[in-house]
Formats: sequence, C-alpha cells, structure tokens
Amino acid sequence: MLRVPSFIHAGEFESLKIQEMTFVAYRNQDPPLRNEVFFEEHAVIFVLEGEKRFLAPEREISVRKGDVVFIRRGYYFMQEAVERGYRSLVFFFHEKLLKSFVEQHLEVLSGPLGERDIESPLLVFPGHESLQAFAEAIFPLFQRKTPFLNQFLRLKSHELLLLLLEHDSSGQLHAFLNSIYQGEKMDLEWLLKNYFLKPLTLDELARLSGRSLSSFKRDFEKEFGTSPATWIRKKRLEHAVFLLETSSRNVSEISYEIGYESVSHFIKAFKAQYGLTPALYPRTKNAIV
Repeated sequence: MLRVPSFIHAGEFESLKIQEMTFVAYRNQDPPLRNEVFFEEHAVIFVLEGEKRFLAPEREISVRKGDVVFIRRGYYFMQEAVERGYRSLVFFFHEKLLKSFVEQHLEVLSGPLGERDIESPLLVFPGHESLQAFAEAIFPLFQRKTPFLNQFLRLKSHELLLLLLEHDSSGQLHAFLNSIYQGEKMDLEWLLKNYFLKPLTLDELARLSGRSLSSFKRDFEKEFGTSPATWIRKKRLEHAVFLLETSSRNVSEISYEIGYESVSHFIKAFKAQYGLTPALYPRTKNAIV
C-alpha cells in the first residue's frame, strides 16, 4: 500500500512544499497501472492526461483529462487506465491549512450550501477554463527561485479552494469545509465498518476520525466496550475464518486481504484466537462436520 504524500519520491514526482509539508506534486513518469493508496492528507487532483478509476468504500468514480477531483483523506483503491499516458498535478491540504483558509473566508462559506450533509468522500469538478488556467500557472513555480515560495504557495492554496468553491454547485465542498472548521468527528461505527480490514495504524485511524489518538481510544472504548486494537483483531480474524470457509484463497492471500502485512503475524494471531493455524482450520472444520 502506498501512503501519500509521504511516499512521494523525486524519481516519480516533482514536488513543492509549504515549509515541510508537500503541497503540490507533478507525476513526471508513467505510473503503475494499479495502486492501492492511502491519502494521508486531503487532496485535489488535476487530471492532465489519461484516465483514472477510483474505487472508494462507497462508490466508484472515473475521471478523465480536464477533470478535477477533491478527495478527503482516507484509503482508496485506485486503478489507472490501461494506456500509460496518465499525468496529474496533486495538491495536498493539511487540516491546519484548510482551517486557516476557512477562518479567513467565513463569509464565503456561510449560507445554505455550507449547511448540507456530506454525501461522498470524492468530489469531481468538470474541467473549466479557470481551473485549467490555474494548473498552467503552477508549473513556472517548479523552476522559480524565490525566497517567498512558501508565501506564493499559501496564496495559491487559497486561490485553488476559492475556484473550487465557485464551481461547487452541489454544496458538498462547502459542507465539508464547514465540518472541518467546526471540528466535527467521524462516526466511529462507519469508520470501522469501512476501514477495519485495511492495513492502517491506530494513529492513521484516529486522524481519519478527526480525533487525537488518546481521544480516539477513549471514544472507542466508550462506544464498543473494548480497545480498538482488540476489536480490530477480533473482526479481522472472524473475516479470515469466513474466507477460509467460503473461498479458495491461500493463507498469504487472506493475510493480505484482512490487513496483515506480515503472514507470520497473521498465523500467530489466528492460532492464539482459534487454537490452530489457518492452514489447518478448513480441514479440521470439514472433518468435524
């Protein structure tokens, strides 16, 4: 699984940072056709060439040249188009950057649009000349030598968000930015239902939920009566049993599917829970039946 922006390498991307945080990255090589990606920050993707398909927990979205996509931080399975001509500009927005923007533009976000419910973690904005002009204006910054680069990039971050809000006819981006400003927290039941099989750390799950790690653990134990680590391990192993009983996947495939990046750790946890290894479980169960 790729984690971005921390995974961004100079060989695949050119990037610009606001202080130490990656703000914009340009992919200058053909990407893998198939990637599993965890977005550590909220992101805006400009599709410059080619096509990409996003498979999110709740829906599938295809985007093409000219489209602009806003993605809430979280975990998505992405599949590139078959042709190797995909190019993109990706802008990353740390939560602090978004809160700073909202605080300076509260009047823009007031009104009925900002009061709508958030329905999707991915928003697609069809290509518009103002958005395309913005993307073209970014490229000179990759070569520009100036002591004010941080300041220019911060201004560009606000310009981009304002442009997106201008074209936010659904009100979804308005509602999302308002939720960020108000510090709304994600529903834990929804979060765990969609992410418990993903190889995410507790720190990453806490960030996704809009909580500190300590608040995440406290709220989780209050709602579920156990620690998040214990609950996740139990649910993953229960799903492993389901796969062993209903599929032909091998132990390594099941380990990966339920979020264990180490097969040996999966086998050890499974044996501790059920008293035998996953390789023996289907044969033993069938013999008993």
